[in-house]
Amino acid sequence: MCFASFQEGKTSWTVADAVDYKGYPADKSKTGGWVPAALILGIEICERLSTMGIAVNLVTYLSGTMHLPSSSSANVVTDFMGTSFLLCLLGGFLADAFLGRFKTIVIFAFIQTLGTGTLALSTKLPNLRPPPCHAHEECKEANGFQMGILYLALYLVALGTGGLKSSVSGFGTDQFDEKDEAEKTQMAYFFNRFFFFISLGTLTAVTVLVYIQDEIGRSLAYGICSISMFIAILVILSGTKRYRYKKSAGSPIVSIFQVLVAAIKKRNMDLPYDINMYYENTPEGTRIHHTNQFRCLDKAAVVAEGDFVKTGSGSTPNPWRLCTVTRVEEVKMMARLLPVWATTILFWTAYAQMITFSVEQASTMERSIGGFNIPAGSLTVFFVLAILLTCAAYDCLIIPFWKKWKGTPGFTDLQRMGLGLILSTFGMAAAAVVEMKRLSVAKSVGGTPHGGSLPISVFMLIPQFFLVGAGEAFIYTGQLDFFITRSPKSMKTMSTGLFLTTLSLGFFMSSFLVSVVKKVTGSHNGQGWLADDIDHGRLDCFYGLLAILGVINLVVYLVVAAWNKKEEKATEMVEVV
Repeated sequence: MCFASFQEGKTSWTVADAVDYKGYPADKSKTGGWVPAALILGIEICERLSTMGIAVNLVTYLSGTMHLPSSSSANVVTDFMGTSFLLCLLGGFLADAFLGRFKTIVIFAFIQTLGTGTLALSTKLPNLRPPPCHAHEECKEANGFQMGILYLALYLVALGTGGLKSSVSGFGTDQFDEKDEAEKTQMAYFFNRFFFFISLGTLTAVTVLVYIQDEIGRSLAYGICSISMFIAILVILSGTKRYRYKKSAGSPIVSIFQVLVAAIKKRNMDLPYDINMYYENTPEGTRIHHTNQFRCLDKAAVVAEGDFVKTGSGSTPNPWRLCTVTRVEEVKMMARLLPVWATTILFWTAYAQMITFSVEQASTMERSIGGFNIPAGSLTVFFVLAILLTCAAYDCLIIPFWKKWKGTPGFTDLQRMGLGLILSTFGMAAAAVVEMKRLSVAKSVGGTPHGGSLPISVFMLIPQFFLVGAGEAFIYTGQLDFFITRSPKSMKTMSTGLFLTTLSLGFFMSSFLVSVVKKVTGSHNGQGWLADDIDHGRLDCFYGLLAILGVINLVVYLVVAAWNKKEEKATEMVEVV
């Protein structure tokens, strides 16, 4: 809500829950709006340029220059991406509890700049990589020191990415007042443009940046990332006086732990027969009504001896012993998200194959068009195209049709996530079929020639990229909608971080599956499904395994989605009563 204040003989409008860089209430005429938001979007482009520019083509560097086995190369990439998204929780915690979003963005942007600079140096200096391979000679794998410098660079980038992703979108929305209808409409456009800029950064990374890496030099490409991020930092700092800053309300992680600790301390107590006996002092307008689900947590709201601490003006409850019903219900709402959270992880495991093994497949296939040779990593451009085409088709065709037929604006969040899981499963099945064809060609010609390619078009990989890319368009927007709209207002940042951990765990699960499959199937001449050279392995079987796991996971998801829908209706009935 806005209120008028009188300053220097004139009236100015200020935003009630935001301050300017001096700590005064933010003047709407001097702060916020599209100009500051645009400055913030610039740093998101550079973050996507760096992270995706590294990830989509890193596997070819690890196998071709550092001479790592294909499975090890894939795991390095998935561990890097998994850590990047997992560190979003750390970035979100620091922003909520200590630094605020603006300082978090600036600090972690500097860390990512340092990481890309270190990566440029590690790919430039000859001593930081093994000698090149020659025909009929055994390749020398990178030593511990060389890999150590590479890991240092990668995980500095991962740390920077985690801090940035946790705060950039939130700080952008801080520039608009939700209680002002005009600015609320602008905020809706901000989300669309934010997603557009993510896609633009990714598109630039998988085309221009990958081409520079392959045809000119990786050190130049990573140097461009470092310089562009540094420029983005200067740009975002230039708007310091124009931003609106939201005061930190503390980390919701602490609130969750307080409920859990209080419930554990009172685990032996009986629950009261009357729900009115639970402790509640939350203002009426913001209270959440009691529900019967997860009743073990209700014990945190049972009043017992020693729950209050004496103060000078009376007594206050010890939050580690006594929590309000609203606080307990907030934790219950977060707990209801977990089953859906768990069943969407596998999608990102399938996604991980598109930037690892699929890129390795592309590196062995015919990629020339006329006189131009397409970089293997640039095949991921079909990801971005699939996302953009799916979003356009959904907005222009599906939503109007669905609204006319069903009366609702498009698919629900649960339906979109289900579609994403279905498409990724088909994508893995298509990948298995294509790999069977590629392996038959490799066998017929005696394997991929040194420095050459197999007589099979790389465009056969397009179906798997398009299917998984279209699946991402549905599942990403569905997850974002689900985790934000179904979480308590005070834990929106926490729920966004929970959503991003599905990406992280999906990449880590990919590393785990690769390690297990490598160990279990490695009895055949030490190669197995995931051989050091994919021409001697059975990558098609690995893709088939992921397709089967996808079917099983989809069945579980449908059960979870039905349960979630049932509980949602039950909760609505309780609130009406």
